[in-house]
Amino acid sequence: MATLKPESDVAKLMGKQTKAGTVEWIGLRAERRGPLQSVTEVEAVPGTGLEGDHFHGQGNGVRQVTLIQGEHLDAVGEFLRGPTADPSLARRNIVVRGINLFSLQDRRFQIGDAVLEHSGPCHPCSRMEENFGPGGYNAMRGHGGITAIVIQGGLIRVGDEVNKLLLGEELEESA
Repeated sequence: MATLKPESDVAKLMGKQTKAGTVEWIGLRAERRGPLQSVTEVEAVPGTGLEGDHFHGQGNGVRQVTLIQGEHLDAVGEFLRGPTADPSLARRNIVVRGINLFSLQDRRFQIGDAVLEHSGPCHPCSRMEENFGPGGYNAMRGHGGITAIVIQGGLIRVGDEVNKLLLGEELEESA
């Protein structure tokens, strides 16, 4: 993928503020392949991820937090001819609604007290077929969400706003 020149029209459009989203659901898994437990809040820790999650402090750190749009879970449910897909089956940490996660590409964003940075797409894996049944993997293709790293720690709660930070915005120092 080619890097956009900051002065290009597309780069300027991509840099504009978007409507705020909202955290709808938070899930953590204590162990590899373990079930996700729904929680109402979680502490995001800089450089390591979400406290209590299996990925906390593991690996190269690009998959510290996974996020998916609630609207995409609605679409996956439609593709599977059922209700909205259960977020715990999608195996993502945070479900947001009202903001296009792909507008956060190469950007930092704030959720509650924490600041995260987009680190890549979160493609579906073979577990989607196992979790959702036949067609689950294909239903999730293009709807897997994103991964992020924690830049500034803080508490993330269900109901918190998700806001894209514009280039040049200063981060509040952690207390």
